[in-house]
Amino acid sequence: MKPGSNYLRKLLAVAALVASCLLAPLALADVARPLSSMSRIKDLAQVEGVRQNQLVGYGLVVGLQGTGDTLNNSPFTRQSLTAMLERLGVNTRGANLRTANVAAVMVTANLPAFSTQGTRLDVTVSALGDSKSLEGGTLLVTPLLGADGEVYAVAQGSVAIAGFAAEGQGASISRGVPTVGRISNGALIEREVEFTLSDKRTLRLALRNPDLTTARRIASAINDFIGMDTAQPTDPGTVHIRVPPRYTGNMIELLTEVEQLRVEPDHPARIIVDERSGIIVMGRDVRVSTIAVAQGNLTVTIAEEPVVSQPEPFSEGETVVVPRTTLQVEETDARLALVEEGVTLRELVDGLNALGVGPRDLIAILQAIKAAGALQADIEVM
Repeated sequence: MKPGSNYLRKLLAVAALVASCLLAPLALADVARPLSSMSRIKDLAQVEGVRQNQLVGYGLVVGLQGTGDTLNNSPFTRQSLTAMLERLGVNTRGANLRTANVAAVMVTANLPAFSTQGTRLDVTVSALGDSKSLEGGTLLVTPLLGADGEVYAVAQGSVAIAGFAAEGQGASISRGVPTVGRISNGALIEREVEFTLSDKRTLRLALRNPDLTTARRIASAINDFIGMDTAQPTDPGTVHIRVPPRYTGNMIELLTEVEQLRVEPDHPARIIVDERSGIIVMGRDVRVSTIAVAQGNLTVTIAEEPVVSQPEPFSEGETVVVPRTTLQVEETDARLALVEEGVTLRELVDGLNALGVGPRDLIAILQAIKAAGALQADIEVM
């Protein structure tokens, strides 16, 4: 039995060695899978209901050094100033107000989710009239309203601007935008947005970039982590999650675990073109069929060199300007390049760059390839 046992042990050792050799490439493939192509669910989707709310208000900035609104050109500033002074017990009805140290402004802010009463947030102050600068000004108490018309915060404080403007009789200079400023922690929250997350029995994840494949991968990653079918994509932009029993009343723990899961997002093949600036952005899945592309340029140069023609001495003629035009036409030879079928994005870009064309010509070439039916991607013109 001993020789047989030795043979069995050798056979098992050889089998284990073969299995390790077969599994090693798979293991290396999993390890070699780049994490850079995978993103957290936290970066791909957001929990429905957990969002910011926009606030807006109208107020007055005072203390300006003669750079405020011209009251004759800004009747709303005059009316607001008169109403504010009357609330403070100062009657200015019928008076000729000529101050240039007041400016009407719009105040905007974003109310973060789950903000509690008494906390502060930043606000942005923007001039509404013909004020030249808000430098050195102070925003008076300004209620900030939500979309429902309710007051959610009150803003007040010194305005800090990033630009300046100065002018003299013969020159002027400006940097940045002096009519827009910011007040750090300038608003005090007075009302909270009611939203109870811990009592939810179901959740919905809203994808920032809706896609069927990405939604399915997110649901699969959540189900694999929890160990049961709790997540299901209902449409390309929504993943529905039923809260498992062990996470009942502990929604924060569930969301903390889910948002750290990594998923490789999928994107449609798309080319974004901005004809105004000549910017072209291509997705990695852009593919083309075999096609030949030729590109030639026709350059027309027109130069004007006017010549002054003067009459002979003691003659009755007059001096006139005679136009002289130089016209030159230059046509470069067309270059023909072959783009193979199924090339990668890098090969496509290299092939188009080999033509020596600029961004605007490249836009026309891509549109022509699309019209020929050889481009497997959508072209979106901004």
